[in-house]
Amino acid sequence: MFKFIVKRLGRYIVMLFVAVSMTFFLASWFMHPRSNYESRTPRPPPQSIETSLNNANLNDKTNIFVRYWRWLTGVITRWDWGQSPSGQRINSIMAPRILASVELVTLATVLSIIIGIAIGVYTAMRQYKWQDTVFTGLASVLMCIPVPVLALLLIFFFININTWAGHTLFYVTGLSSYTGNNPFEWFIDFCQHIFIPTLVLTIVGSVGYHVSQRTYLLDEIRADYVRTARMKGLTRKQAIRKHALRASFIPTAMGIAYSIAGVFTGATLTETMFGIEGMGKYFINALNNNDIYGSVAYMAFAGVTTLAGALLADIVAALLDPRIQMS
Repeated sequence: MFKFIVKRLGRYIVMLFVAVSMTFFLASWFMHPRSNYESRTPRPPPQSIETSLNNANLNDKTNIFVRYWRWLTGVITRWDWGQSPSGQRINSIMAPRILASVELVTLATVLSIIIGIAIGVYTAMRQYKWQDTVFTGLASVLMCIPVPVLALLLIFFFININTWAGHTLFYVTGLSSYTGNNPFEWFIDFCQHIFIPTLVLTIVGSVGYHVSQRTYLLDEIRADYVRTARMKGLTRKQAIRKHALRASFIPTAMGIAYSIAGVFTGATLTETMFGIEGMGKYFINALNNNDIYGSVAYMAFAGVTTLAGALLADIVAALLDPRIQMS
């Protein structure tokens, strides 16, 4: 196991280094932070612009490989991911946004996994019955609804509930508006803010897990080893529980492991619609504001979480399927 993990980690570190380096060069070629300074009113003197760009290591007149080496040295020696065109340090910007994305996406991910897999197993074991027809039909409808449309429908619904109740039960922007010191009141306020975006992400995620788990389990139910188990005297439910379920969980578990990246990088559309300052919204802002180092730092963080999920998926698959050799 240890040898397997070390080999995979070495391979993933090389992949991550190459991907992040390519992101740096692409961002440097296509983004123009100089325009951020030149568009200010009043426009700064040319010498002031050059000084600001040099201080942030963003001057396009400096050789790109020199800038790359300065940035890479800062990351390795000081864990300094650079500076945005506005003068903010990337490290200080990202920390609270990572926390916001974790708060938003973690609960939704857990609920999506539990609800989606449970419904997927339930419907697969009742294929072609009314329960399967209802849940599968509902999943098909929900899959056709874009996330922004679903979010707007839920926002309007809960705004009407607030109107009916006569006071605000559910908030539609941000993660918190409480400024006091009472932890219980803060928690209630946080729940009021997080409820609607969590509901949106849970619905979207659980539909995906439901459909995939149902498909995987139905494939295993039709497999020869399940028929053999039935011929040996097991009932259909016993054969499914003892044999088919375990095998069907392998691709699902791998999908869950890969979804780890989403927990940390955030849900871009949901964060934007609900005004949540998370990683997804931060990446969009970085692209719009010519923030080279912000974009690179985001992609590096996304790469780390994605590769961590890939490693976890490999380990989970090997533990669930004895046919896979960890070498």
